[in-house]
Amino acid sequence: MCPHSLSGALVFTMLLTCVLSRGFCQVFAEINRRPYPTYGPILRAFTTSSPKCGDASESASVVTYSQLKTMLSNRDIQLFDVRNPDEYQAGRIPHAVNIPLGNLEESLKLSPEHFEQKFDVKAPGKDDDNIVFHCRSGKRSSTALEIARQLGFNRARHYKGGYSEWAEQEGK
Repeated sequence: MCPHSLSGALVFTMLLTCVLSRGFCQVFAEINRRPYPTYGPILRAFTTSSPKCGDASESASVVTYSQLKTMLSNRDIQLFDVRNPDEYQAGRIPHAVNIPLGNLEESLKLSPEHFEQKFDVKAPGKDDDNIVFHCRSGKRSSTALEIARQLGFNRARHYKGGYSEWAEQEGK
C-alpha cells in the first residue's frame, strides 16, 4: 500500500469518526427541513459546531495520579521529569529520569546506546506506550509531549498534575 493512500485512509477514518460522533438526528432534521435537500447546510452543520473529536485524544494523552501510581508499582513506566535540575533535586517522583525541557529534543534524538550511557536507563522506543513526561504543574510536560510526538513518539503521554499534585497526594 502506498503511503499516500494510507494517510488518505487515516484522514478519512478520522473524519468519519468525527462525523459519526455527531447526532444523526441533527443530520436528518436538517435534511427533512427542505423538500429538496442540499448538502451545503448539512456539511455546515458538521463543520460549524464543535464535535468532541479532540476530547478523546486529549484524555488519552493524559495520565492521572492513580494511573501513574499503578504504572510505578508495576514498574511499567518510562517517567521523564522535564523540570530543571534544581527542581528535580528539591523533590522528585520515584524512578523519574531528569531531562530538562530544553534538552529533551536532542536527548530523544540520541541513539539508544548514547541515551542509555547519558541517562543510565533504557532508551524509549517510538512505539512504547509507557512513556510519561511530567513537570511541576503540567505546562512543560505538555510541551514535552508535543516535542516527543513530533519526533514520532506517538504513544507518549504526560502527567498533567505534575510534581505539585504528586507531592500533595503523597503528603510531602
